[in-house]
Amino acid sequence: MPESTPAAHNNVTRQLIGQLRRHPKRVVFTEGEDLRVIEAAARLVAAEAVIPILLGRPERIRAMAGQNHISLDFVGIIDPKTSSDLPLFVKRAQNMARYRVSHQVDTEETIIRPHYFGSMMVQYGHADAIVGGNQAIPAAYFRALLHNIKPQANVDRIFGVTILVAPHFPLLGDDRILFLADTGLIPQPDVTQLSTIAIETGKIAHHFLGRTPTVALLSHSTKGSSATKDAQKVVAATAIAKDRIIRERLDIDLDGELQADVAVDPQAAETKLADATARHTADVLVFPNLDAAHISLKLLQHLGGAQNYGQLILGLSRPAAQLPRTASVETIFGTAAAVAVEAIKYHELHPESTF
Repeated sequence: MPESTPAAHNNVTRQLIGQLRRHPKRVVFTEGEDLRVIEAAARLVAAEAVIPILLGRPERIRAMAGQNHISLDFVGIIDPKTSSDLPLFVKRAQNMARYRVSHQVDTEETIIRPHYFGSMMVQYGHADAIVGGNQAIPAAYFRALLHNIKPQANVDRIFGVTILVAPHFPLLGDDRILFLADTGLIPQPDVTQLSTIAIETGKIAHHFLGRTPTVALLSHSTKGSSATKDAQKVVAATAIAKDRIIRERLDIDLDGELQADVAVDPQAAETKLADATARHTADVLVFPNLDAAHISLKLLQHLGGAQNYGQLILGLSRPAAQLPRTASVETIFGTAAAVAVEAIKYHELHPESTF
């Protein structure tokens, strides 16, 4: 298929694929009976980047692939109901406190659900990363992840990071890539959560970009231009994040509270900041709440024409990503590549996670 050729990749997916060809990873897709997922899986195989594992009924997936002339060579297919791993996963689930205290739950009936089965696969090393949500209500997918995948010790709530690629945005740097957080989970992050979102997203950006990322904590205010409680929350979160960067010796350039134009446009920064030195356009935009992040994402995607990947779910001890139900094949392909690259250096990114 033409989309599988290297020429079809943008500069971001080309970089991801290059890394994965040296370190291919196994990615499980919880909703494999989706033509978009089947096509993306074939592209990942053609790119020699990812070993896809599709959950679903094998006969249904093979029929869909055959009808659409899509190769399933090197694509794994697992039906959780008949998998040889099911008894093992049920036994392990029964040893988890959350299953032991819920006597009304049939553990096997729960684990055969694709989201639960897939999350058990990554928790116990049968896959390196998980991608799902393309046909599900987000809450159902997140519930399975939280039930079966251990959280990171230093992140009290999971959150989402969406990667945008926009070659036509002239203010972006040479990478033409932007990280947005939190785009899907915490409606009103408190000061500590906001600082954690900034730091953890900065780490991910550093991993993908291979350089010091510039992180901006956004507000309606720039450096005290407004004294509202919301602006003060961003000021406090910025101070906590900067302290962590110093204490943990992180390679992250971070600032806040900043209006969006100051964060992405050096000329606006020069105008609004009296002592502004040469500033880099932000690579990471951290929003003060979920409304601001989600609305901005949709406008950049649908009006601005930016290509979205993700969202990556941070705060778990295993790499995971959630897809929107409107995801294109390109979005699924790039999201799987991104979460697989995250898995390459997961130990370094999150040394506190236990594998």
